[in-house]
Parts: sequence; structure tokens; C-alpha cells
Amino acid sequence: MLEHSRPSLSRRALIGGIAAGAVAAAAVAAPAAAEKSESCKPAKLVPGDLVVVPAPGGPTTATAVGRGIALLESWGLRVELTEHALDTFGYLSAPDADRLADLQYALDHPEAKALMTARGGYGTTRIIDEVDFSGLEDHPKLIVGYSDITALHLAANHHTGLASLHSPMMAWSSNNTAATAESLRSALMSTDPVVLTRDPAEPTAAVEVPGTASGLLYGGNLSLLDAEPDDNHLPDFDGAILFIEDTDEYRYRIDGMLTRFTRAGHFDGLAGIAVGQFTPNEHDEYKPGEWTMNEVLTDRLGGLGIPVLGGLKVGHGLDPRVMPLGTEAVLDTDAGTLTIEAAVGE
Repeated sequence: MLEHSRPSLSRRALIGGIAAGAVAAAAVAAPAAAEKSESCKPAKLVPGDLVVVPAPGGPTTATAVGRGIALLESWGLRVELTEHALDTFGYLSAPDADRLADLQYALDHPEAKALMTARGGYGTTRIIDEVDFSGLEDHPKLIVGYSDITALHLAANHHTGLASLHSPMMAWSSNNTAATAESLRSALMSTDPVVLTRDPAEPTAAVEVPGTASGLLYGGNLSLLDAEPDDNHLPDFDGAILFIEDTDEYRYRIDGMLTRFTRAGHFDGLAGIAVGQFTPNEHDEYKPGEWTMNEVLTDRLGGLGIPVLGGLKVGHGLDPRVMPLGTEAVLDTDAGTLTIEAAVGE
């Protein structure tokens, strides 16, 4: 069964070090947001549970996937690859019909407790509108992935309210560390809140608008958020915290995506913004007098009138961390933390 938790209750559990007066003020300021939304949680994983692995986007290799399988098996979990998880079809893992069938199989799987995608790449948006999410009501499971899998996170939450994990995938990257692995294990197998702390060494650490905010946390890869049709799977951002990250994009392209979000009104009503890793495009040569990536982000986000916290180790960069999506979070720029309710329940 899915676990439903009211944000107004979970918020009190998460606040911790924030003063009681600030909590009361936040609750008074946004009662509608607290009443209209619920977080739906699959159960935490335990040894013996099954994780099923489709590849709805790009191709990968057996070697990379093998590293991820070994990691999960070391925690006592079982792993099943879908039929086409290791196929290659151009820049896709398989033709659309095969990727869709594999994804549907994974979502409907009656025994699996989690769906962890093989990798991101490109291709999920080509099939996402044909996916049936009704099986998650009978067989709820945790969806794990990031990058191109942002489209799957958005759609699954839109149709079911299901919380999920923005996380490295089964094709275990050389960017990942032992700390990355531990953050995944904890997010999969524990109901403890996830606390992400601004890292001064992260390039986006200087991106900040002071303040505190609380609300449901949504987001992911900015390119995928920007590509989502406005009337399709984008969540209701009113009273929410939006997380963004991206990789291999030109600065003017990031400017354009954030500008489109502004023009479309998607920033209206947001409580705050969390900024992860924005790894540069190697051909985006900086010239004196141009804006840096941080200056682009600050220019586009700094005038929204809401708190912004950068420097989070979440995204395509080195040593990333795992982030729940679709649960209640508290952003505090003074402490430099984003504290997030677990995506799983007991």
C-alpha cells in the first residue's frame, strides 16, 4: 500500500533547527498548499527485495550496469534486467515499442519494490505519454534515476503522487563515490530525512538569495523540465521548492530555458529554488566581459523574490548525492541546507 503523509505534519518533523516562530509563520502564509497536496510513498527496501531495470532512454554497457548490480546485491537486494535493457539502437537503447514495453513491464511488475533505470541519455520523452501508470496503485515501487529520467519522475508523480529518487542509475558512473553509494543505500532502505548541504567547492555555491522556504520538492534536469509541454506533466509549483541541475549546456541555453519558464509563469508561486550541479559544455568558451554560469543563474533567479540555495552536490558532476522528489522539504540558506523527507515509508 502507498503511504500518504500530510505535508503539514511532515514539515513539523523536518524543521529541526528552524525557530518555532518561523515554522508558524510559514504555516500561516501557505495553508492552501499544505491542504491540497499529499506525498505517496512506497515502502523502504529491505534485503531480499527485487529491483527491476528498464532502459527507457539511451544505451549503456554490461560493464557499467554490472557495477550497479554488484552494489545493490552487496546490500542484499535482487536485480532483474528487462529484455532490452542492454540493447543499442542508434542513440536509443532500443526502438520505441521495445523501450515502452520494458518500461511498462517494470512499472507493472507485481514483485519489484523499485524501478531503477539503466541510464539516462535521451529517449524517455518519446514514449512517456503512452505509459500507463495505474499499475503503481496495486504494486507501488520506488522510481530511481535522473537526467532524461526527469520525464518519468514528472509523469509518475502527476498520475499517482508517488515520491521518487533523483539518483545515479544502474550504469554506475566513475563520477560516483563511496559517499554517493551510501546516500543511495540510505535513501532506498531508510526512512531518515535526507539532508543536503551546500558545498563551498561546488561551482554553483555562490548562487544564493537569502531566506528560508518549505514545500513539496519537485524538479530535476532543467533541459527536461523546459522540454515538458506546459499542460502535460509539470507539477503544480504553487508553494513548492524547485530543484534544477544540468550538464553540457551553453550558458545562453540555460538563460533561454529559465527565461521560458519565467514567461510561461512556472516560477509564479514557488516557495524557493535549490540549485545543483551545472557542469559546463566544453565548447562554451568564456570571453572576458561575458556572464559566467553563476551570473546567468543569479540574473534569472535572483529577481524572483524567493530564497535560492546553490552548491548542492546533486546532478551530473563529481561525487553526487541522492535526492527525494515529491516529498516535503525545508530550504535554509543561512544553514546552507536542504532537508528533505524520505521518499519511502515503513
